[in-house]
Amino acid sequence: MNILLWVLQALLALAFFAHGWIMVVPPASLIEQMNAAMAPGFRLFIGVAELIAAFGLIVPGATRIQPWWVPSAAAGLMVVMISATIFHVMRGEVSSAITTVVLLVICTFVAYMRWKVMPIPPRTKAPLVAG
Repeated sequence: MNILLWVLQALLALAFFAHGWIMVVPPASLIEQMNAAMAPGFRLFIGVAELIAAFGLIVPGATRIQPWWVPSAAAGLMVVMISATIFHVMRGEVSSAITTVVLLVICTFVAYMRWKVMPIPPRTKAPLVAG
């Protein structure tokens, strides 16, 4: 189960890093279309949040420094995915809404499993050696 969780965390991190990067630094061909869909400041906010969450899904767990950030990042992405689903449904974008629901389910699974069932243990300090 731990391997499955790490695979899901890596896939989520990759997806949200890619999407966050596009939101923060969009290609010139998409800027007009993105700005028509949402305010540039809001787009930037969502992009930065997704980049931070991608980092939070992997780095704290891999280093075991503050590993509680992993389920927190997944829970934060749940809020983003609920909002994104509503956004896409309101615009009639069914395939995008289905994608966000799938990501929501995966985020929910990772958040719950890393919070309650298989939390990542924090790094323990090495014992002091008298010398």
